[in-house]
Amino acid sequence: MRIVFMGTPDFASRSLERLYDDGHEVAAIFTQPDKRKGRGMKILMSPVKELALKYDTPVYQPASLRDAEVLKTFRELNCELIAVVAYGRLLTSEVLSIPYLGCVNIHGSLLPKYRGAAPVHWAVLNGETLTGVTSMLMTEELDAGDILLTRQTEIGEDETSGELYERLSILGADLLSETIKAAADFEIIRRQQNHNEATYAPAIKKDLSPIDWTKTAYEIKCKIRGLSPWPGAVTDLQGVTIKVFSAATSDVKTGKKTGEIIAANERGIEIACADGSVIIRELQPSGGRIMNAADYLRGRPLCL
Repeated sequence: MRIVFMGTPDFASRSLERLYDDGHEVAAIFTQPDKRKGRGMKILMSPVKELALKYDTPVYQPASLRDAEVLKTFRELNCELIAVVAYGRLLTSEVLSIPYLGCVNIHGSLLPKYRGAAPVHWAVLNGETLTGVTSMLMTEELDAGDILLTRQTEIGEDETSGELYERLSILGADLLSETIKAAADFEIIRRQQNHNEATYAPAIKKDLSPIDWTKTAYEIKCKIRGLSPWPGAVTDLQGVTIKVFSAATSDVKTGKKTGEIIAANERGIEIACADGSVIIRELQPSGGRIMNAADYLRGRPLCL
């Protein structure tokens, strides 16, 4: 099948790789413009662009999809289907109407739950135990198109958003492959989303990072998992700002006030919360490297 692919991050590059592996003709890829990053302001290409260049696929990086030249390009590509995975921008009605098989999107949640930019993070942050990926026919409204296929997976008790993101990217690539095959064979049934059940997953921002020790141990652990690896759950440890990357919980009441350090030893750094405690196992001090809490304590013993 002749396909135009639209995507930007690692999550999307898995699906693009699968299109190549399945033998589809990838006519072109559309991805977000290159960005400058770091002290040297080095230009960074998106993972999707890097992969497309490896396969000598034409790459387009328009700042807007409403430009007349961009629409002309889409029409001249003469594709049968547009596949979209984490592109980062809504498609216009003009673009959506171009391929005769439509525009298929792979989304990292079980729609209609967690529409939006960060479905993987919010599933973990909210303590979900089940998630998955959905293929849908795109509309102008964000993640509101008819559902084609879904695949479910359990979220591990200690799984971080980064780990789940990686798993869902693979599951999403498989689902895209299956969806395209079914669409080509006209063996797919679309079903409308129940819009009354829709929830939203806005982009993750750094202001989510501070840990609120008045929350329950489970809620705090979900925050730590959900914000790992970026931007990281943050707390102050006797004057040192640290990011917390893994932790255990305890429901044993100690009589300590929330936020107070209960113990600091080989097991980790135990801090009181609403219904027990959280034991920090892995952390990163500001300006330092990620390390075990026990290693941190050898260089910075805490006052109890």
